[in-house]
Amino acid sequence: MSLIKSISGFRGTIGGKPNDNLTPIDIVKFASAYGSWLLHKAPGKKKVVVGRDGRMSGEMVEVLVEQSLLSLGIDVIHLGLSTTPTVEMAVVFEKADGGIILTASHNPKQWNALKLLNEKGEFVSAEEGKTILTLAANENFNYAEIDYLGKIIPNNDSLEKHIQAILNYPLVDVNAIKAANFSVVLDAINSSGAFTVPALLKAIGVNNITILNGDMHGNFAHNPEPLKEHLTELCDTVVSKKASLGIAVDPDVDRLCFVSENGELFGEEYTLVAVADYILQNKKGSTISNLSSTRALRDITEKYGCTYFASAVGEVNVVNKMKKEKAVIGGEGNGGIIVPDLHYGRDALIGIALFLSHLAKSKMSASTLRASYPAYYMSKKKMDLDASISLTKIFDALSTKFAAFPINKEDGFKIDFENEWVHLRSSNTEPIIRIYTEAPSQAAADKLADEIISIIGTIN
Repeated sequence: MSLIKSISGFRGTIGGKPNDNLTPIDIVKFASAYGSWLLHKAPGKKKVVVGRDGRMSGEMVEVLVEQSLLSLGIDVIHLGLSTTPTVEMAVVFEKADGGIILTASHNPKQWNALKLLNEKGEFVSAEEGKTILTLAANENFNYAEIDYLGKIIPNNDSLEKHIQAILNYPLVDVNAIKAANFSVVLDAINSSGAFTVPALLKAIGVNNITILNGDMHGNFAHNPEPLKEHLTELCDTVVSKKASLGIAVDPDVDRLCFVSENGELFGEEYTLVAVADYILQNKKGSTISNLSSTRALRDITEKYGCTYFASAVGEVNVVNKMKKEKAVIGGEGNGGIIVPDLHYGRDALIGIALFLSHLAKSKMSASTLRASYPAYYMSKKKMDLDASISLTKIFDALSTKFAAFPINKEDGFKIDFENEWVHLRSSNTEPIIRIYTEAPSQAAADKLADEIISIIGTIN
């Protein structure tokens, strides 16, 4: 079974049998549940923004979603090929009642998903998601009669409005970027980044652009998650072209990774660190990342006399914490940048503009800038969860053993040691525990993870 129904949307592999995979029947049902939820919220005509990334199934899923909404009497603002942050912002620009993003983010080509937005262009809340899940399970839909069907409203300027909002952002320094005369290599992974990132780069004054995997056919040239092992071509091309830096985005352009001029990864975890460093130089306030993100963000935040807060894993949780703590910058260690006074969503385009502003004004190379930040290394491991031992028992045993150290149970179990940390989370889809650690060296991070695994193995 490769169909995952969650409070934030519906994800699965294309093909197979209904209710096991993401089939046309499931797509219609989930789109109808979302549309019905909107109609139940308040009376009146509704309109919904729909956009997709470049994956192979995108057009098929798009047609099914849009026609399902039309059949409920909902107007559809059709963006076509777009990005997740552009759809989020278009909901606000067009004063829509919600939005649906058709993307499986970093997942391989056989996956697709419906990600659901509210009228603020933000992901629906947990309670709203539960209501939509119930509507889908009960198939509680009431389709419109012939005179009340919705209509398609084409939209061709959403990206232009998105980029203009970035140009208007006070800390984006186009003059400094132009003066730096950056040369950039982009890995567009055969999706929406191929046209959106170059449009943004040209708007902020970068014209020397080399594009890898720029054909938007969705048959991804490599695993689309922007990790080191998938970006060898990008790293090699940055060096051979003697470029200032490399940029990698995921298929829906909400995650961002940089490569330094020496061909080394700047590090997904440090994308947020660098942008936060720049923001905090100009505007003081709190910062947020999730519990599994690097401690370097806390270090940089405290350097400026500000306060760092950690949230549960997941974009919705990061956003909720950002609102609560009035954060000036936040995101996740996977290269997700959230700039709250632009919009509350991960956005690689604003991330690129702010990073290049920072790099230009610092007059450093990317590798020198990276070396200026605290050095931490992560280990990510997992172990099978014995059905006879509950998570509660494991966490209680660890609480006792490490009682002298700060412990956070907001999302799983995290222990903060003096120079390192460990975070344990159970999987929602398989009987395993994920063990994330961070330390000043890779060897120390791996050793800490192995020590925790060994301790858990002795609990009975």
